[in-house]
Amino acid sequence: MSSYRQPGVVLTDRRFTVPLDHSAPGGEQIEVYGREAVAASRAGEELPWLVYLEGGPGFGARRFVGTEAWLGRALREFRVLLLDQRGTGLSAPANRQTLPLRGGPREQADYLAHFRSDSIVRDCELIRLQLTGGAPWTVLGQSFGGFCAVRYLSAAPEGLKEVLITGGLPSLDAHADDVYRAAYPRIERKVAAHYARYPQDVERARAIAAYLAEHRPESAGHRLTPEGFQSLGILLGTGSGSHQLHYLLENAFVRTPHGTELSDTFQEAMRTAASFAGHPLYALLHEAIYGQGERATDWAAERVRGEFPQFDAATALKGDGPVLFTGETIHPWHFDVDPALRPLRETAELLAQRTDWPVLYDPERLAANVVPVAAAVYHEDMYVDTADSLRTASAIRGLRTWVTNEYEHDGVRAGGPRVLDRLLSLVRDEA
Repeated sequence: MSSYRQPGVVLTDRRFTVPLDHSAPGGEQIEVYGREAVAASRAGEELPWLVYLEGGPGFGARRFVGTEAWLGRALREFRVLLLDQRGTGLSAPANRQTLPLRGGPREQADYLAHFRSDSIVRDCELIRLQLTGGAPWTVLGQSFGGFCAVRYLSAAPEGLKEVLITGGLPSLDAHADDVYRAAYPRIERKVAAHYARYPQDVERARAIAAYLAEHRPESAGHRLTPEGFQSLGILLGTGSGSHQLHYLLENAFVRTPHGTELSDTFQEAMRTAASFAGHPLYALLHEAIYGQGERATDWAAERVRGEFPQFDAATALKGDGPVLFTGETIHPWHFDVDPALRPLRETAELLAQRTDWPVLYDPERLAANVVPVAAAVYHEDMYVDTADSLRTASAIRGLRTWVTNEYEHDGVRAGGPRVLDRLLSLVRDEA
C-alpha cells in the first residue's frame, strides 16, 4: 500500500486478489484496485466504511481531487473506498490491448462473462472482509453501481449496513428489448427539449448529418458517420448535456479554399465524445447487464430501433424533419467505426448471442429485505426508466425513494453533498 495527500484528504492505494470465477475460488485470480480516502483530520480514527460503485458498466471510480463533489460530505463520517470494478481503471483492465492475452474471441467472451454485477458483488464481499474485519458497510451506487447494489441486496445483504442508490434502480425482470423499447421515447423527448431550447441546432444537425453521409471523414482512425453523430445524444441525459451539445454543434463548419468543410475542431470533439477507448467494457457489456436466463440480448438496441423509424437519419434527411439524436444505445456499427472496438467485433457478437446468463435479482429476498435503503429516482431520467425504478422500489421492502426533477441522471455529481445528505437522512429515517 502507498499513501499520499491531497487537500483535506489522505489517499491510500489498495489492491486485492479475487477469483476470476467465484464459483471456482481456487482457480485463476485477478487483481482489483480501490482507492481509500479519509479526511486528513480523521486519518487515525476507526471509522465505518463506505464503498462507492461507479456507473457504467466499464468506468473506473471517479478520480476526485481533494474533497470535491459528494466525497467531502462522505468523509465527515466515513472512510471511503473508491472501487474500480473488475475490468475498469486499475482492476484487470479489459480492452483491445489486454483481451488478446485471453486467446481468441470465444475465450475473450467467456472471460468477460465474469464481469457483470454478480461477480462485482462477490469481489466486494471478499474486500469487505479484509477491510472491516467482517463488519457490514455502506454502499453508494451510482447508475450501474445502483444495479450492483440491488444485486448485493439479493445475494449478500448480510454485508450491508445501509444502501444509497442514485439513478440506479434496475428492472428486476425486463429483457434488454423491454429496456430499449422504453428508452427510445424518453430519448426522443430529450431531443425535442433540446431543439426547443436551441432551435438553431435543428438545421445544424441536419447539415452535419448530410455532410457525414456524403464524405464519411475519419479522425485518428475513427470513422465519423451520421449514426455516430446521432449517438452524441448521450449527452442529453446529464444536467449540462444539452448546453454541451449545443456548443459542440455551433462551430461544426469552416470555410476553406475547397469550400465549406467540417471543422477539425468539430471532428476532434465528435471523435472524443463518441470514442470508447477509455471505457470499452461499456460497449461490450452494456446489453449483457440486462441478460438473465436463456434469452440472448442479440443487439437489442439495434433491433428495437427499427420500431422507431423517426430515428433513421437517412429518412430524416430525405424529408424536412429533424435528425434525432440517440442516447445510451450500443449498436453493431460501433465495432466497425471505432478503432478501440474494431478488434473486439467478434467478441461482442458472441456476448450478444450468449444464452446462459445467471439470474441477477431475487424478488423473494428483496421483498423480505431488512437493510435500510434509500434511492434517488430522477424524473424523466434518460438512462434508467423512472417507471421501472419505481416498480423496483416498491418491490424492495423498506426502500425509501426521493423522486426529483431537480437533477438529471448525474445528480450525485451535480448535487454533490446535498444529494448524499438527503439519502443519508432518508435511509436513517431522519427526513
